[in-house]
Amino acid sequence: MIVSTVRKVARIVLVGLLLGLAGSVEAPAQSSDDPSPHSEGALEVSVSAVAPGEAFTAALRIDMEEGWHSYWKNPGDAGKPTAVSWDLPEGWTAGDLQWPRPHRIQAAGVSSYGYSDVVRHPVRITPPDTLTPGTTVTLQGEANWLICADICLPARQDLERRVRVTDEAPAPSDEADAIRAAQERIPGPVDGWTVQAARSSGSYTLALTSETDRRPDLSGAYFYPAEKATLDHAAPQPVTQQGDTYLIALQESGYAQEPAERLQGIVVAPEGEHWDGAGEKRAMTVDVPVDSTLEGIPTLAAQSSAAGGGGLSLPWALAFAFAGGLLLNLMPCVFPVLSVKILGFAEEAGEDDPSIRRHGLLFGAGVLVSMWVLAGILLGLRAAGGQVGWGFQLQSPTFVGLMTLLFFGIGLNLLGVVEVGTRLMNWGGRLQSETPNSGNTGAFLTGVLATVVATPCTAPFMGAALGVALTLSTTGALLIFTALGVGMATPYVGLSLAPRLLDALPDPGAWMETLKQFFAFPMFATAIWLIWVFGQQTSNGGVALLLGALLLMSMAAWVVHRWAAPRLSRSLQVLTRAGATVLLVGAVAATIIGAGDSRPSSASASERDTPASTGETAWQSFDPAAVDSLRAQGRPVFVDFTAAWCLTCQVNKQNVLSSTTVTDAFAAHDVALLRADWTNRDSTITKALESHGRSGVPVYALYPGDGSGPRLLPEVLTDDIVLEALDDLPESS
Repeated sequence: MIVSTVRKVARIVLVGLLLGLAGSVEAPAQSSDDPSPHSEGALEVSVSAVAPGEAFTAALRIDMEEGWHSYWKNPGDAGKPTAVSWDLPEGWTAGDLQWPRPHRIQAAGVSSYGYSDVVRHPVRITPPDTLTPGTTVTLQGEANWLICADICLPARQDLERRVRVTDEAPAPSDEADAIRAAQERIPGPVDGWTVQAARSSGSYTLALTSETDRRPDLSGAYFYPAEKATLDHAAPQPVTQQGDTYLIALQESGYAQEPAERLQGIVVAPEGEHWDGAGEKRAMTVDVPVDSTLEGIPTLAAQSSAAGGGGLSLPWALAFAFAGGLLLNLMPCVFPVLSVKILGFAEEAGEDDPSIRRHGLLFGAGVLVSMWVLAGILLGLRAAGGQVGWGFQLQSPTFVGLMTLLFFGIGLNLLGVVEVGTRLMNWGGRLQSETPNSGNTGAFLTGVLATVVATPCTAPFMGAALGVALTLSTTGALLIFTALGVGMATPYVGLSLAPRLLDALPDPGAWMETLKQFFAFPMFATAIWLIWVFGQQTSNGGVALLLGALLLMSMAAWVVHRWAAPRLSRSLQVLTRAGATVLLVGAVAATIIGAGDSRPSSASASERDTPASTGETAWQSFDPAAVDSLRAQGRPVFVDFTAAWCLTCQVNKQNVLSSTTVTDAFAAHDVALLRADWTNRDSTITKALESHGRSGVPVYALYPGDGSGPRLLPEVLTDDIVLEALDDLPESS
């Protein structure tokens, strides 16, 4: 992901440099008496004379020195299209410049479209029918283009051509053949071909279907978009074939403001291939609407969605969500908070039944309300066009840092270092206080906190259900989130509704203080994990600031504990509490500042995961274009959608994906390994997850090498699960 970002930034910088040089009239390679450096322009006409009212073809010819180039109407990542400003006699009209098929110009990760050596841009010119035969007319204009090699320079040429007027049929000029050859390079429609376009999850598919028996070899065919900000010009365009149809995979531009409603441009066949049987058309124009599907053709995105559970029915999704909620209680990111609730049940063992039931139901209400709030945020961002998924808030380093402070503070409270009551630490410390109102609030907020920390985990069955939720209507999505919350709250609500089960617990006593202090250590363990996540998202400097924030929080707790309120005068209470407040504010400020330090001092998380070996089993950073390219080569591809804050992902990676047995099996089957690191927000990975019908991690997609859609493995992996999936791969062609 970082590599991709750096590449985009580099391309932006290079484009800016090129355009900046292009706009400089004092470029060192351009002298004041040479308006068209490294190139020359001229106006040609296809006839030796013109007749009144009879249109004819002219052409702007640009001759370029070796190694220099001009640009197509869509210059690609960098450049500027050629233009002509005409100054014709009264009554004369000139059409638009015509554009022969271009070629790709690639340098430093920047892909542009243009021309080298000599290019002719034909243009249709129509004289008025009032011309007087035997007279001479002068055609004038100014041509402007950009001429580039290692640098880019603006070029200008004053055009002038005198033409004789005749009342006879004009004969061809000496330039007619060259202009005719240029016209043959102008793309146009081709009979016998049907073109469709579809879009799914940030990528487009162009489908070209032959209605005849002609089957050209289109490996290497390339689509040149007419609009600059539609496609990623540097992305590969792998071509696959399904029967009579050729599919070209296109990647949407990261600068696109909105999806394209039409795909417009040209498709150029590979060298030596043509669209027509006569061998005359190598470039075919495309202007088709973009649909969600291709008629009669299953796109790769549609196959992926079907394979990924996108077709899961609502009843099954609800069942999966409920089961996932139950299993969520066993996830390591949830249990530390729920341990507080277990402690509360132990304290309530001697209370009356209605109080226990009330606290259990309030805990369940806290889970449900927070699930609904989270669902509302997700659906609201989705409606606004945002790319979000389950656990999206943990993609924010600021949120992770503040959660670290919270869990560290809860641990200090459980150890008895500081007693702050429900006013400051009622999100996790003493959630079950002596007063009824405070206990009710504590029970509710325990459910809220449990839900907040549950979002990094995707329990088994939960992934497919959440994927469906984010594609359904608001009502359907809320039903799934409700089922997830009910499943998560059921064990504790059930325990509170059957309070006799609490009779099995020992009577309250000194053991409860020991148990309370013991539960502080899961809180500290969670804080350590969050610090590790924070380090993956920021830098060593950011982690140092977060650790400094924990030091300030410890000092604040010490001040409050050392100068306990009952032993102090009022003025000293104000002074010590003000000092503790300043320390806490400093802790929060240091955390926020550290979260903004996103300049990694070492390799990215995905790069650190890559083995030192450069063999075939090395992990690569995820890139949809790389997936398409590898699949086009016939190689199986395994994509690990992961995140540093996903504990299930890390367990799977360490115990299964990094095991010798599995890595040897990957190498034996020649599987390309890609890791999609979703630790920080990445719209490309979010779109890829959506294409599989999922909205959170972990997701494991195994693409066979035969062009079919991926197989999604379970969220919790074992060696046998991966090995069985690899054994089911088709034999390599």
